Amino acid sequence: MNNTQRLVTITKVVTLALAFSGVLSVSVQAGWQDWAKEADSFLKSTTGKDTASTVSSSLSNDEIAQGLKEALDIGVKKAIDMLGRENGFLNDQSVRIPMPEQLTQVEKALRMAGQDQMADEFVTSMNRAAEQAVPQVTNVFVDAISKMSLSDAQAILSGGDTAATDYFRQHTSEQLSQLIKPYVSESMASNEVTQYYQSMLSMAKQYDTFGLLNQYLGKAANLEDYVTDKTMDGLFSKIAEQEALIRQNPAARTTDILKSVFGSLSR
Repeated sequence: MNNTQRLVTITKVVTLALAFSGVLSVSVQAGWQDWAKEADSFLKSTTGKDTASTVSSSLSNDEIAQGLKEALDIGVKKAIDMLGRENGFLNDQSVRIPMPEQLTQVEKALRMAGQDQMADEFVTSMNRAAEQAVPQVTNVFVDAISKMSLSDAQAILSGGDTAATDYFRQHTSEQLSQLIKPYVSESMASNEVTQYYQSMLSMAKQYDTFGLLNQYLGKAANLEDYVTDKTMDGLFSKIAEQEALIRQNPAARTTDILKSVFGSLSR
């Protein structure tokens, strides 16, 4: 069979499989996935296109956008639920807010002097601030999701496991930072982050007999920006985890639109 004939045959198989995929059971379709993979490889090498774009093209832009927005909405709500509770940041090493980098030497000096509690209290206060600020920004995320452009929906659907989150972060981070910061500042005040910070520096100075920490003590960290950035990092990290879960695990697609949109990629 020449290449042209083979292309026609494979195309017919894939077309039939796609046509019946919404009607037939998985068990009846058991063997067509291998044909689809073969078609995907051959068609991509011949035309530069893959079957993912063919599958997703059966969905309207509105359906694709709705599915992506719903995935993000679910991801945001679950991320906020996980992080916006006591120890949500503090006890999760993947998002825990550490000592600012410019203060690591100060932290080492305090711990060497047996002042672990002072350093721990400061780190705890930053994480508490993030935990309390997170639930306040639900509407900020929901509004940003609703404004996602239709034009990029197709590319996002066919992208990597965190394509929607990456797009969302790229296009909304600056605005979100400005909106989240006041909540972080308010939460920092209630958790006395600045007081812990100043107490920590004062304690460090007492043990800095030879002035070795002067270069670090003289560079006060912008704590509001730092905690805000780390809070957003944690949120996007958890949202990305949820998006990847929806893409990879059919059981995580809990609504019809999610099953339709993300299920099309695995057909």
